[in-house]
Parts: sequence; C-alpha cells; structure tokens
Amino acid sequence: MSEAATPQTPEEKPASEAVNTTPTPPVKPARNGAATGLAAFALLIGLAGAGAGGWSLWQLQQMQSRDQQQAEALQRTRDDSAKQLQGLARQLDARLAELPSAAELNERRRLLANLQSDQQRLSQRLESVLDGSRQDWRLDEAEHLLRLASLRLSALQDVASAEALVLTADDILREQDDPAAFAAREQLSRSLEALRTTQRPDRVGLFLQLGALREQAATLNPLAPTFEGQGDVLSDLAAEGDGSAWWGEWVKKLSEYFRIEFDADRNVRPLLSGQSLSQVRLSLSLALEQAQWAALHGQTGVYRQALKQAEEILDAHFNLDNPDSRALRQRFAELADATVEVKVPDLSDSLDALQAYLHRKQAQRRQGAAAAEEAQ
Repeated sequence: MSEAATPQTPEEKPASEAVNTTPTPPVKPARNGAATGLAAFALLIGLAGAGAGGWSLWQLQQMQSRDQQQAEALQRTRDDSAKQLQGLARQLDARLAELPSAAELNERRRLLANLQSDQQRLSQRLESVLDGSRQDWRLDEAEHLLRLASLRLSALQDVASAEALVLTADDILREQDDPAAFAAREQLSRSLEALRTTQRPDRVGLFLQLGALREQAATLNPLAPTFEGQGDVLSDLAAEGDGSAWWGEWVKKLSEYFRIEFDADRNVRPLLSGQSLSQVRLSLSLALEQAQWAALHGQTGVYRQALKQAEEILDAHFNLDNPDSRALRQRFAELADATVEVKVPDLSDSLDALQAYLHRKQAQRRQGAAAAEEAQ
C-alpha cells in the first residue's frame, strides 16, 4: 500500500493540513484505469502477435510439406528417367551389337555401288529399247494408214478418207524428225496434192436422191382412161332413150375395162392393177436400188444401166400422160448424166518409199545394238 492510501487521524495530520478542512480529490484511481487500458492494449497486441506467429508457423509448415512433396515427385521423376535411360541404353547397345562391322559396311557399300551402276546401265538400255520400239510402232502405224488409204481408194473411191489417212501418216513421219525420212515425206506430199485436186462427187447426196425417187415410184399409179363422148357408138347409145342416168353410168363403168381405139398410130398399153401393178413397182424399186449401190461404189456402167432399166419399166407400163410418171421419167434422165466414178491417184509409190525408209531404220538399229553388245 502507498502512503496516500493509509488513513490518518486528525492528531497525526500536520498543522498546515489541519487548517485546510477541504478534502483533496484522489489521484491514484485515475492512474490505475490508464494502467488497465494499457495492459489490455498490450494484451491485445500480444495476442495478435501470437496469432500472427501461429499463422506464420502454419504457413511455414504448409510450405515445408509442399516442398517435401515436390522433392519426392522430383525424386520419382529422376528415378523414372534413370530407368528409361537405362532401358534406352540397353536397346542402343543391342542395336549396336546387331550392326555390322566396318569391313562388312565397306563390302556392302561396294556391292551397292556396283548394283547402282548395273541398274543405271540397264535403265539406259531399256530406255533405248523402248524408244526404238515406240518409234517402230509409230512407223508401222504410218504404213498401216497408207495401206488403208490405198484400200479405201480402190474399193470405195473415198477420196476424203484417203486424204485424212495420208495426212496422218505424214504427221507421224514429221514427229520422227529424221532427215532420212525426207524421200518418204516427199512422196507423201505428192500423193496428198494429187488427192486434194481429185474430183469428189456427192455420192451420198445422189444415193439419197435415188432413195426419194424409190419412194415416189412405190406410190406411182397408172393413168386409167376415162369415157368421153365424141360421137362414137357408145356415146350415141348413151344419148338414146329417155336420157336416164343409169345407162350412162354403166357405159362409164364399162369404159374403165374396155377401150376402143380407132387411132392405129398409138400403142395400146394394158391397164395395171392388183398383183401386176405390185410386180411392176417392185421391178422399178429394184432397178433404183441397184443404181444406189452403183452410185456408192463408183460403178458408172452399172449406175447408168440401172437407170436405163428403170426408164424402160416406166415407159413400158406407165402412161407418160400422167404428170407423176412424166416427172419421174425426167428425173431419171437428169440423174443418168451424174458423175459417180473418179480416177483416183495411185498410192503405191508412197507406200514403197515408206517401206524403204522402214527397212533402213531397222537396219541401223540392228547395227547399233550389235555395236553396243560388242562394247560390253
């Protein structure tokens, strides 16, 4: 206890204090409250420091645990890597053990070089052989085209097709780019110019025209005579009596089957009907068909003979007073002068020149092959 807190009696008080009877306020209680606040504040600070220290300690433990886990994972990774390296090393050792030695590698390099040289030499020979074979094929094709052109000229007189075939053969020789083919190309050029200046009749058009005439001939009918009263006996009989129409009709009907001609200068042709008319139409159609065949094949004699036969059939069995018969007869005369045969040029010289060039080419190739074999 302090001195201020000790109670004093009036006898023990000094004289100065005895005179002052007013009591003074206590000072110690105020100091005690401030000390309590300071102590509480210090306590709070201590608690906060302790909490911060505990939290820091917990964080430190967590970091240590994570570091330990990472270290363990790193160690496991190192162990796995070491195992993989050991496995790869064993595999590499095994592969290295399988590899040949230096002497074997040198021997294999030498064999590979020899194989490459042999392969290159064989490829060159194969390329030369294939090139020669390809040229031979093309030249054989040109010869075949010339033979085909000559055949079409001799059999069908087809100038257009022959010209196209000869032109193709000349293109094949031009692709060869061989000076030795000059003579063959010169002869082919002569044949081409001869074909280009050759007359080319329109045989297809003539064939179609004859076909149209065949269709008209199939529908051709004879001109039947009609009864016309000109003062003859039948007309007088028809005029007698009461003039009834039945007698005139009978006379007209009979006039279609019976004809009385008093003009001896005119030839009387029999009337065609039924099977006879069909046979005449068939004969006329066959004659025109033969003319068509002759027009396509360029047979002038057969063509004109067929048209002449058609004219004779038309004159013998059909009346030219009929406009259809007269027009058909006129067309026959016009088409008889048409040109169906032409003088085609001869391609034998071109074929001989090409064959001579082929023989020379083959002889040169055989000599080259023999020289190459001797060099090897």
